[in-house]
Amino acid sequence: MQQILKLTTKSVSNHAVDNPCYDFVIVGGGLAGLAAGLRAQELGLRSVVIEKGTEPNYLCNTRMSGGVIHAAYKQVMRSEKELCQAIDRATEGFSNPALAQAVAKDGRKLVRWLQGHGVQFLTASGYEYHKWTLAPPPQNRPGLQWPGRGGDVMMRKITARLLALGGEIHLGINAYGLNMQDGQCVGVKATSELKHTDLDYQAKAVLLADGGFQGNFDLMRQFISADPSSIKQRGAGTGTGDGLMMAQRVGAALIYPQAFYGHVLCLDAMHSDHLWPYPMIDTIASSGIVVNDEGNRFVDEGRGGVFIANAIARLKKPLGAFVIFDHLTWMGPATERLIPPNPNLARGGGRIFCQPTMEQLCSVAQLPETVKATVTAYNMGITSGEMPFNQPNRTTKPYSALPIVEGPFYAIPLCAGITYTMGGISIDSDARVLRDDGSVILGLFAAGATTGGLEGGPFAGYVGGLLKAGVMGIRAAQKVKSECLSLSI
Repeated sequence: MQQILKLTTKSVSNHAVDNPCYDFVIVGGGLAGLAAGLRAQELGLRSVVIEKGTEPNYLCNTRMSGGVIHAAYKQVMRSEKELCQAIDRATEGFSNPALAQAVAKDGRKLVRWLQGHGVQFLTASGYEYHKWTLAPPPQNRPGLQWPGRGGDVMMRKITARLLALGGEIHLGINAYGLNMQDGQCVGVKATSELKHTDLDYQAKAVLLADGGFQGNFDLMRQFISADPSSIKQRGAGTGTGDGLMMAQRVGAALIYPQAFYGHVLCLDAMHSDHLWPYPMIDTIASSGIVVNDEGNRFVDEGRGGVFIANAIARLKKPLGAFVIFDHLTWMGPATERLIPPNPNLARGGGRIFCQPTMEQLCSVAQLPETVKATVTAYNMGITSGEMPFNQPNRTTKPYSALPIVEGPFYAIPLCAGITYTMGGISIDSDARVLRDDGSVILGLFAAGATTGGLEGGPFAGYVGGLLKAGVMGIRAAQKVKSECLSLSI
């Protein structure tokens, strides 16, 4: 059995002196922040990670993740060219080529670097992108299960290594502002939750790595959904956009903050911990039709679950969506993936309406009468090869459109589950923060889910959260070592 490292408040400090001075101050203690801090210590820099969580095993998306390091669902040991092509396909040409090349080139280096610090991997399944999964993997069952699993174990290991090399982690610290001097970032303003005091961290460089803004309803309402309370937090929910707002105030550009990584979930996940983060309803939603509260299709289901989840979040009534499908889909795509909705959705208590006819299904599930016409039009579109002009186009790659013809017929009420926002601060391939005109804000870096330009875009293209966090965190530390130590504070 793999040993789990136990950290105490003696090894991770809850205290900081009033005006500490460092080479590198890192805001946020997920993979991006810890990787940056550890790499900085390896390079001889004096670094500190400031984290608003107050417990040694503070919640964050890295700790709760499935632990798969991949690039757009391709395993990271593929060639740089292949991975760049995969990222370009996933984002439909939206990703910044320099960022895509950076993660495609350094993905394998990240895996080897983590292995060098005692992090273990295994092949979790026959799916190619599961080739490099953090050990031990999540158990093959629904519900939340992160303690002692891969992401949690990795966090403990790299935290221990960071501390062993002289790095620091300060818990209970809320960063709220950046110190600027002659256009250069020279520190962070923060408050200590435990000491109720203000702190002024002085630094030669600052990294913002505090995650996305999925936990900030104001930013969510501005960029993601008119009703953020109707979106299920599928991760830690601790990313509140503090780094993004701090960067904006000093002139940083944002790049496409309107997309998020998440999945389609059963509506009952809103109040049941047995139904999130798994099972996902993606395979069903990508095979049948997804309708709004008026019974009409509103999304191209063939683009997959992440795209569908984004479209559900944008509805006026995000909790009014249903997926409609038939028995062939229930016995086919619904049984796929490691934790499939069939049979896990029913086991977890999720509602599944099933009736021998479409008329009975609409009656029992209280669906609008328009659903029958929508299903008929959809089936005709499959037969003719053309979707009716008054419905959204339905692509058939990567997911085929399956007809809804063989009873019994099914309906599942849906919600959008958000894990992290995919857009944010604009950076270059060395994680340096950029202004609108493309110029660099000296001394300011950003990495992980607080950044944009790699994932997201108009089609919500997913590339991989752990990959971009780890690679860009390390790149930031290396750039600080090579360029920023000559700067004065």
